[in-house]
This record gives sequence, C-alpha cells and structure tokens, in this order.
Amino acid sequence: MSAAWSALVFFLVSLPGFAAAPAVKVYKDDFEKDKPGQEPKAFASMVGDWYVSDDKGNKVYCVDGRKWSKGKVSVGIADKSRALYGARYAEFLDRVQTFAYFPLTVCKTVDNFKGGEISFRFKGVAGRIDQCAGIAFNLKPNGDYLILRANCLENNIVLWKYVQGKRSPVKWVYKINTPPGQWFALSMTVRGKKIQATMNGNLVFDYDHNEPIDGRIGLWSKADSLVYFDDFSVKAE
Repeated sequence: MSAAWSALVFFLVSLPGFAAAPAVKVYKDDFEKDKPGQEPKAFASMVGDWYVSDDKGNKVYCVDGRKWSKGKVSVGIADKSRALYGARYAEFLDRVQTFAYFPLTVCKTVDNFKGGEISFRFKGVAGRIDQCAGIAFNLKPNGDYLILRANCLENNIVLWKYVQGKRSPVKWVYKINTPPGQWFALSMTVRGKKIQATMNGNLVFDYDHNEPIDGRIGLWSKADSLVYFDDFSVKAE
C-alpha cells in the first residue's frame, strides 16, 4: 500500500504547475472565480469527488461522498491513475483501494508549508457515517502526512498521522460542538513543532509535535461526508 501511495504522491507533485510553483507566503481562495461542477484551478483532487458547488448563491468547494461505498475507488483517482499507468491502471487501483475511504485534495499553489496559519470555513451538509472537514499538512513525497480534522457528527477534533499507509491518532479533543448545517471557522497555526487550532476564534487544540512540519497541504474528509468549504487561506512563514 505504501509503495502505491508514494507513486500517487509522486504523480501529484509531477503535475504541471506543481514542481515549478513559486513559494507563496499568502494565499486566499473563495472559489468565486471557479466554475461550478469543476475542480478549482488551485486544487488537485486525488481521492474522492471534489468540485465547486453553490450554497445559497455563494460558491463553495464541496466534497461529495454520496457515491462513496466501502472499498470502492473513486472515479477521480481512476482517471488520474489511468493517465499515469495506462493499461496497467487497474493494477495500481487494486493497491490503493484503502485510500478511497479518505477523500483528499491538494493545494497546488503552496508548494511547501513549514509554519504559519491555514484556515477555512466549513459546513457539514450530509453524511450518515461521517461529516468530516480536515486540514492535510506535512504531506511528504513518500505519502506520509498529518490531518487535523473536525467531525460534525462526533463533535471532536483529532490530529491523525499517516505513516507507511497506516493511520493512527495523535491527540483527541472532545466536546467541540460543530453541528451540521452551520458554518464554522477552523484555523490551525504551526510554529516550529507546536500545533494549535481555533474554532470560531476560540483555542480548542494545543500540541507539541515530535518533529518540524515541512510539506504540502490540502483538504481532507472521510467516507460519505458531504461538506462545504469556503474562504481557504494560507499565511506561510
């Protein structure tokens, strides 16, 4: 699994506009200039169905897990792996089915985030199993990365780590009330090894990581989540 995921990430960073992208200190995206039903220009969805949608006249970035089923690889990843491996794409998909459980889209504009602030607004819309909104960061070429996520059905925040294709929790914070159908602002700051997060301006997460942060960033979700994202912002140090 880890070898296949590494190949996927290598493919991602090899896409036009990725490797050659200049370092960006401040980046903001409200998705208003993107076309509904399509992927935003600044993001590359790797797992799951991601597209620009509409929320009462406001353009949002949507992860749509309504077609999700356990063990089924998304259409998006199939297309990308077919472009990469040609006739052997099915063999590649067989090795990455586990990742169909965790939708992931990567920001192409910020090529290396070592510290600063990542923020966005999110709203849980639907999902019987999950309604997750997360920040993917420290994304390495070998496929290892970190996730800080909220879940509207569980009312908690968790820092997860992925190492060699295996997910494990780092820290849980409970009683973070984020009911579906409402907008919330999640902001994460990284300074050195310290990771902190606020929800609607209130500090809800504080953790000292065991190593510096260094890698790509993106948005993350889980399973059948239907979640809206808006006002994505990065201030890199």
